Amino acid sequence: MTSKNLKTLADWLAWLTQIHPNRIALGLERVRAVWSRLGALRPACPIITVGGTNGKGSTVAIIESIARAAGYRCGVYSSPHLLHYNERVRIEGQPVADEALCAAFARVEAARGSVPLTYFEFGTLAALDLFARAGLDLVVLEVGLGGRLDAVNLIDAEVAVVTNIGFDHTEWLGETLEAIAREKAGIFRPGRPAIIGQRDAPASLRNEVGRIGAIPLELGRAFAWQQTAAGWSWTGRVSEGRAEALLNLPRPALPGVFQLDNASAALAALRALADPLPIQRTAIEQGLRAVHLAGRFQVLAGPVTWILDVAHNGESAAALAANLRDLSCLGRLRAVFAILNDKPAERMAAPLVELIDRWYLGQTADERALPAETLAVRLAGLLGQDRCQIFGDIASAIDQALAEARAGDGLVIFGSFTTVAAALRHPACPSEAKRGIP
Repeated sequence: MTSKNLKTLADWLAWLTQIHPNRIALGLERVRAVWSRLGALRPACPIITVGGTNGKGSTVAIIESIARAAGYRCGVYSSPHLLHYNERVRIEGQPVADEALCAAFARVEAARGSVPLTYFEFGTLAALDLFARAGLDLVVLEVGLGGRLDAVNLIDAEVAVVTNIGFDHTEWLGETLEAIAREKAGIFRPGRPAIIGQRDAPASLRNEVGRIGAIPLELGRAFAWQQTAAGWSWTGRVSEGRAEALLNLPRPALPGVFQLDNASAALAALRALADPLPIQRTAIEQGLRAVHLAGRFQVLAGPVTWILDVAHNGESAAALAANLRDLSCLGRLRAVFAILNDKPAERMAAPLVELIDRWYLGQTADERALPAETLAVRLAGLLGQDRCQIFGDIASAIDQALAEARAGDGLVIFGSFTTVAAALRHPACPSEAKRGIP
């Protein structure tokens, strides 16, 4: 099939997997060349770029929710998606329609010529093309992998945020947190705010801020949060050094105390843009209460409580464990666990060993899925054979877990975006789980 025969979004997405020999090919030369041919169109509004290992999606969602509550037209590019590609490109809170995406893909293809682009690079250019035409007040771009060589980094953002740094994609970013942090810091720009949303971040991240000449705004230094009886308070000096205090804010509608780190970074990013985008306290409160992010410790009540979490590395699994300890569940916890082949199985399972009574090891349909049998071998010393069962797919694992569950039990489904996506497609999944997903 050639690009001239592409009619539907499904046609385009299938074709995009064929035009570059590699799924990942870091570097900006190719994507920058095609962007130039497109006219180097840039949204005529402030742009915030968000990178990091964990917390990117939450931070993006909080920024978007608050900006929209303030009445601003906001465009968001994020990845990966759960059920539909359209989730990656949102304008005013709504996924972009198939027709608009296909038209943007066609414009990118016309400009591409013979330049090979990866699936993510092609999608990034299409999103930027759509945002440039949409008359937006704010654009938020989520880094796909790393930062310095990620496709979204062809844009010089007015504000850049790096959230928590952890071990992920080490084959591309380096084997140490210091090396990974240097790659993440590549989204910072000279003379522009560099938000660090992690206390005690790797020293290399702060060093890169200085080397680049960005304006350092670090959690615990330039801004901070504190829990209060009524919620939490944020204080900071991020807009031209002006001191500001937002006392007794409502907790963000995302579970976990660690979300206050993400909410603080989101507020710092927005306050750094206070002149072009002033935001009143009422909008901040409304945005915090309304924020929603599918698949991030998404708890669905019922006779058996479903808990969906895309946790896909050791740090996010530890956060999942912390949330489970705070969850009111009277029965046993059963876990459906499936991961991709480049993920650290032992580090992901270890934080949950004492919490989970029974494990159901599955395998998603993703071409990079780790076979359930291999997963069982890796976890044998950690779980033992009497605590887990092996299944060839997620649906079968969920079926068995539900068959063995009793009223009051909890079903924890985690390990990757594709694991949660398979759960969302399961016939028994509560329909409310799909809120916000087309």
